[in-house]
Amino acid sequence: MRLQGKRIVLGLTGGIACYKSAELCRRLMDQGATVTVVMTEAATHFITPTTMQALSGQAVFTQTQDARMANSMAHINLSRQADLIIIAPCSADFMAKLGNGFADDLLSTLCLARGNCPLAIAPAMNKEMWSNPATQRNLDRITQDGIAVWGPGHGSQACGEFGDGRMLEVPQLIAETLAFFSTKYLLNKKILITAGPTEEPIDPVRVITNKSSGKMGYAIAEAAFNAGASVYMVSGPTQLATPYGVTTEFVNTAREMYQAVMKQVYDSDIFISVAAVADWYVSNYSDQKQKKQHQDGLKLEFAPNPDILAEVAALDNGPWCVGFAAETENLSDYAQAKRKRKNVPLLVGNLAQNVMNADETTMILFDEHGEEPLPTTSKTLAAQYLIQAIAKRLPSIK
Repeated sequence: MRLQGKRIVLGLTGGIACYKSAELCRRLMDQGATVTVVMTEAATHFITPTTMQALSGQAVFTQTQDARMANSMAHINLSRQADLIIIAPCSADFMAKLGNGFADDLLSTLCLARGNCPLAIAPAMNKEMWSNPATQRNLDRITQDGIAVWGPGHGSQACGEFGDGRMLEVPQLIAETLAFFSTKYLLNKKILITAGPTEEPIDPVRVITNKSSGKMGYAIAEAAFNAGASVYMVSGPTQLATPYGVTTEFVNTAREMYQAVMKQVYDSDIFISVAAVADWYVSNYSDQKQKKQHQDGLKLEFAPNPDILAEVAALDNGPWCVGFAAETENLSDYAQAKRKRKNVPLLVGNLAQNVMNADETTMILFDEHGEEPLPTTSKTLAAQYLIQAIAKRLPSIK
């Protein structure tokens, strides 16, 4: 319920993407928002006001003069009551209205009269309409006026063509909305994150890995994006959806992760080493599948993997580093010793048997002043706590 208490006006303009708006309305409500729908006449040809009223549980507004308002000023009342106006879908025609200050229906009038109420649009149109110079001029004017533009996406379109112009998918629009309402603790910071497990191959079909799901690293990447950071994540193999707004590079082995990190590290303000990186790799890897007819069992030989966190922390002019320690016992002693050994200002500790592949976590923050336990909570909320804790400890790069 991360939008609890927020009041959102959801505007619909004419376009086939209105079918996504029905789902968007419900998902906003799932997050705790109160949603009031305003539709243009063109939008009503794609989805009915009755449908949106049933979904939102609120009256739907379509007319500038509406007797349900005591003063018949829906364009004033609705904009003054809202924390955010989202136009999804936003047609090329409506972008032209916004860019030129037209106010010939309720939704355009409401946007012009919105005062300090923030406005975001999710463009939806044919690729040629999107790339048309007139639309791009309107886009420039809209962004200069402080209107947020979410999208558009790239892909197949209802007309049968393929390219830019699709309205973002509902989870992406929810991610944008959550980011909008998040405090920008790390605005304009560049963050490099590792997440998930690594896989160390024995042969072409077998690997050695661990139980890490990647959930914590992915949650931190999302929280950092919401906090205003530019986020680059290097991820081992997971079953998770890539967080919206996060640039992600996928790797398998620890050595691949090391190479990916070192390519990005000097362009980063903060490095958060969340991944459960294997300490060793199989040095006698076989390029053919090992057969089970070994009389004495399979003999594996190991060599150490690079210590990614320690090497990054030792760099001259490197990023501010955050490490993770997943222990099974003596957490305080082992975690604080690891922090000192790797020379990182902040280390996050937890008990591996309680958190790996789980949805909740219990974290303890270790720094030069001691330890700070955090409450047991979801990894999503724990990630937000961690981002705030990092922001408080960054006087040197603020």
